[in-house]
Amino acid sequence: MENSQSENLADTKKDDEARQSKQEDEEARIEEYKRLIDQKTALRRSNQHPERPDVNYLRTLDSSIKRNTTVIKKLKTINDEQKDGLIDELKSVNLSKFVSEAVSYICEAKLRSADIHAAVQVCSLLHQRYKDFSPCLIQGLLKVFFPGKSGDDLDPDKNSRAMKKRSTMKLLIELYFVGIVEDASIFVNIIKDLTSLEHLKDREATQTNLSLLSSFVRQGRLFIGLQTHGHESNDEFFKDLNVTADQKKFFKKVLNSYYDAVSELLQSENASLRLMEAENAKVLSAKGELSDENTASYEKLRKSFDQLLRGVSSLAEAIDLQPPVLPDDGNTTRVTTGTDVTPTPGKEPSILEPIWDDDDTKTFYESLPDLRAFVPAVLLGEAEQKVNEQHAKGREQSSESIVEQETEVHDIAQTSSTEDQLEGKADDVAKDSEDKEKDKGKDAEKSKEKDLDRKTEKDREKVRALDGGNLDNLLQRLPGCVSRDLIDQLTVEFCYLNSKASRKKLARALFSVPRTSLELLPYYSRLVATLSSCMKDVPSMLLAMLEEEFNFLINKKDQINIETKIKNIRFIGELCKFKIAPAALVFSCLKACLDDFSHHNIDVACNLLETCGRFLYRSPETTIRMANMLEILMRLKNVKNLDPRHSTLVENAYYLCKPPERSARVSKVRPPLYQYIRKLLFSDLDKSSVEHVLRQLRKLPWVECQQYLVKCFLKVHKGKYSQVHLIALLTAGLSRYHDDFAVAVVDEVLEEIRVGLELNDYAMQQRRLAHMRFLGELYSYKHIDSSVVFETLYLIIVFGHGTNEQDVLDPPEDCFRIRLIITLLQTCGHYFTRGSSKRKLDKFLLHFQRYIIMKGPLPLDIEFDIQDLFADLRPNMTRYSSIDELNSALAELEEHERAASVEKPESERHSDNESQKKQSRDAASNGAQGNGKDHREGADSESYSDGGSVDGREDEEDLLSEEKSNDASENEGDDEDDGMPVGSDEDEAVEVRQKVVQIDLKEQEDFDRELKALLHESLESRKSEVRSRSTLNMKVPMNVLESSKDPRATESESGEETVDEEGGNAGGGSKVRVKVLMKKGHKQQTRQMFIPSDSALVQSTKQQEAAELEEKQNIKRRILEYNEREEEEMNGGSSQMGNWGQGGSNTGSSIRSSGRGNWDGWIRGGARRAGGFYQGYGRRR
Repeated sequence: MENSQSENLADTKKDDEARQSKQEDEEARIEEYKRLIDQKTALRRSNQHPERPDVNYLRTLDSSIKRNTTVIKKLKTINDEQKDGLIDELKSVNLSKFVSEAVSYICEAKLRSADIHAAVQVCSLLHQRYKDFSPCLIQGLLKVFFPGKSGDDLDPDKNSRAMKKRSTMKLLIELYFVGIVEDASIFVNIIKDLTSLEHLKDREATQTNLSLLSSFVRQGRLFIGLQTHGHESNDEFFKDLNVTADQKKFFKKVLNSYYDAVSELLQSENASLRLMEAENAKVLSAKGELSDENTASYEKLRKSFDQLLRGVSSLAEAIDLQPPVLPDDGNTTRVTTGTDVTPTPGKEPSILEPIWDDDDTKTFYESLPDLRAFVPAVLLGEAEQKVNEQHAKGREQSSESIVEQETEVHDIAQTSSTEDQLEGKADDVAKDSEDKEKDKGKDAEKSKEKDLDRKTEKDREKVRALDGGNLDNLLQRLPGCVSRDLIDQLTVEFCYLNSKASRKKLARALFSVPRTSLELLPYYSRLVATLSSCMKDVPSMLLAMLEEEFNFLINKKDQINIETKIKNIRFIGELCKFKIAPAALVFSCLKACLDDFSHHNIDVACNLLETCGRFLYRSPETTIRMANMLEILMRLKNVKNLDPRHSTLVENAYYLCKPPERSARVSKVRPPLYQYIRKLLFSDLDKSSVEHVLRQLRKLPWVECQQYLVKCFLKVHKGKYSQVHLIALLTAGLSRYHDDFAVAVVDEVLEEIRVGLELNDYAMQQRRLAHMRFLGELYSYKHIDSSVVFETLYLIIVFGHGTNEQDVLDPPEDCFRIRLIITLLQTCGHYFTRGSSKRKLDKFLLHFQRYIIMKGPLPLDIEFDIQDLFADLRPNMTRYSSIDELNSALAELEEHERAASVEKPESERHSDNESQKKQSRDAASNGAQGNGKDHREGADSESYSDGGSVDGREDEEDLLSEEKSNDASENEGDDEDDGMPVGSDEDEAVEVRQKVVQIDLKEQEDFDRELKALLHESLESRKSEVRSRSTLNMKVPMNVLESSKDPRATESESGEETVDEEGGNAGGGSKVRVKVLMKKGHKQQTRQMFIPSDSALVQSTKQQEAAELEEKQNIKRRILEYNEREEEEMNGGSSQMGNWGQGGSNTGSSIRSSGRGNWDGWIRGGARRAGGFYQGYGRRR
């Protein structure tokens, strides 16, 4: 356990180091980019205002021809390593008379992309020293694109010519950036030539021009007015370049027109290709194969089309256009896919099935390299055979001529025998001397030939000794050739060491492959098949050795060396697939195993069938015989009592060769309207077409299509994961016109999430992730509140726990629920940054940490995702490592929340009581003053006192109602206030609507009667109570208030007195009018009386009212300041909403007034995603 923990800590430390190093590399790359921009800026300043040395200074430098020629030649190989040394040498010489030579060498240099920067620095140095360098350089570089009529300077190799143009284009653009090329009109001529429609006739020229134009646009987006992608320094760098608006307009127009032209060419190429594929399909169905000519023409056309498609797509990406959409005809068949013809009902399906499963396998076994194209014929032994044949023919002709000459001489001698007898002895002596001379010449020629033979034998022995060493090295590399390219390369190398002894040695090396290295057998067989076209003895020798070994092992009948037997039979099977081993040999081996179907023979037969059984069964020549062998195999398996391992081996081998027949998959038939809906949602939907898709969905017959639309919206996993937010956007758009649609979608999504938790099926994981992303996007577009999100989060971490099915629903090693939570919080968690939602998220993250700790050690990818989640949402939150720490943190958080909830109403109630006490003291001290005021002030005082005197119980009830309303508005609106514009509080506060209830008159009368009885009973019970000391500012009883003429009058609970707040002048200038409640018999009456304004009662009342007024003013001021600050933050943090979003808000309010619930909240302002269509739909962070 400790070891595993230490290993996990070590792995975590390594991962942290790797992440830190990656971040450092990114920072280093950014610094390097800034350094390059600064360097280019400095070069441009120096080049625009060069300080060239005078003639006297140049005369002091070395101007010799030898020295200058040596330095100039180095300009042909400019690279980053030699840049510094070359610059120092250029500074030490005087090239005033050799500027044209230096320019010619620079123009001839073969620059790579990494060498462009070094070339720019060298050119900048020469430009700052020599005035005539820049015109010559520009003229020389333009010759690459405009070579003139002769074209002698062009490289005959088209690839080299295209690479030269590409590097020259990059160099010209960089020279323009650093100020050496001052006029952008040279690019106008180049682009005009490259976009000429005459070049479209030449396909290779079109490919080259597309590549050059793409490179030009990527490197110089400034020329066509596109926005540069990069850092701010990059933008400032490009601002100083003098590209006119007309030039930008010209570049953009020319590139767009050329793109349209090549798009049309691509469409025509695609049509031609489809037509050829259709014709090939017909030929394949009729004849079963294509001619070599048709195959070659199709491959040529296919290759040309693929290259053109890549070029057009690259250009479209560079100029920020959508690549052309090509029509896909599913009825055509490519030649390279084999005979993919639909089988007819009356034929055997195995006959029409392709031999190979895929194109790679077919290429491996059928596309062998032609050695005659890579190796000279002399090394393959073919030239020696021709020479030997010519020598043999020459010898036969010479021998025939000699015989003819001898016969002629013999005839002549017989006819002229009489004449010979007459000749003298002198003639005989002369003939003898001539014969001796001829014999001497022949002996000399024979001795020369022997010397030459000895020398050639010695040379051959030396070569053999060298070849022997090279051959040993080559054979040692054989086990490492585990790819097609490596084995083909080794085959070509062996041809250079070709000899009879080498071939024998190679055959023995191939035969002695290690018995456990079965993966080498296909590559060894490919080597033999490649050599078999030129060296017939290699496959024959190898097959003879393999067959001999098989017969030896099968006759030995021992139960050892099973690996050797399997290696032997698999080697034969691989050679059979290359058509080196004849099918008869394979069938004889299989028959030998079936004749004694026991023990190792079962393994050998099954391995043979696994290797080449499918190939033989699908080959037309051997399908019948292989089918019979397979039937015999299954009969033997049924007859013999095989052990489970052998029985499984036999079944696997049989069904690998002859898979069970399956019924054709019946495709679901959908109505055309449903097919159109699926096309809109799963094919056409993207950022640019979302508005069009929404309009088309609105045109659908809603009653007929609503249920199917909900069903399709829930299949978000069938589309692109990056487009889930577009489905949520469509939901928002449709819910604007159909109220119940968004509600249905949300309900179905929540139900699908719960079903996924109940089933916990591995096959549903992709769907569940898509649903979690969809739920988060629905929150982003204000279809759900934060309470739904948090309920879902808590449901994920607690569902199934504490039940018997916990190990099934949430196994300890299963971390998929963590991934679900991460997906949801990454989608909408950044909105929970303030208010109650922030507190809820903080609390949930603590529970989430406890769930993570209970899972134990997590996989690294899950751990990294969790770290990224906390870094994005709560970077300062503490990650706890034990359950005890988490429990204490949760307890502390709950205690803090409980204390805060208790402190808030108590503090508000305490402040109200203090204000009331102060008010009563002020009224008592000032009760005797104020009678001299006028009647208007008295009336104002009464109204103010009426509004300011509040019963303590009613204060508490109002406080509770305020808290409830605040909590309700906070719970409903905390998630939405971030996205609401300023000034929409009244519109947005009214979210919950109640229907108008029809009141029954009879029930109302009963209620009133019971209420009066209850009040009368309460009144009678309070008559016997002991009256407590009265308090000031109690409200007047309703019956007295109704009978009173003055509605502003108030009275104390004991009925003694009521104080006018502002005083009045009804009873005098220095007195305050009050009303006294009196009881006469069973009637309550009020009488006016005047109290001096300087009395304690009046003064305490006034002080209390002044304190309450001041407190209200302070509260009002604070609320206004808070609203202003919040408005400033919102205006500064996000952009203003567009006209479309404002129209949505007005429409939304009208929809809400017609009885719609909270599901129309998507129209309440929001953040932009991309483009104007997204405005007004989502939330603002």
